[in-house]
Amino acid sequence: MVKTLPTVEDTVAFGRRLASVLRAGDLVILNGPLGAGKTALTQGIGTGLGVSGEVTSPTFVIARVHRGPLPLVHVDAYRLQGFEIDDLDLDASVEDSVTVVEWGSGKVERLSDSYLEVRIERRDDDTRLVELVGHGGDWDTRVESLR
Repeated sequence: MVKTLPTVEDTVAFGRRLASVLRAGDLVILNGPLGAGKTALTQGIGTGLGVSGEVTSPTFVIARVHRGPLPLVHVDAYRLQGFEIDDLDLDASVEDSVTVVEWGSGKVERLSDSYLEVRIERRDDDTRLVELVGHGGDWDTRVESLR
């Protein structure tokens, strides 16, 4: 599924919608260039999950855990090579949380039998093209419900 999101606010709003199909143990991998809207999408996911506190880029801390009815583990894998989320010693388990990994392509897919890849392209006019690609599990059905 591909969506066109004209503004950053639309990207955040789509993240809130995406949160409605997420559940404990889900792995979401965000791919796109710097400034594409990965963190904005994650902010919407956090709002949709009802987490407490502001969702900000974890670039300098590598990972943040946001508490809520369904916790959000937000990871920035840009500077990391060959790691596993469990190596980060987070105080939330991957099985009990939604894990969103920015820059995770080629680094974290092995953490789950199925995952959702979100490809974000930012155009010159600042619109975003967001493509959701399910890998295994029931992702295709869940993604289809967002149309």
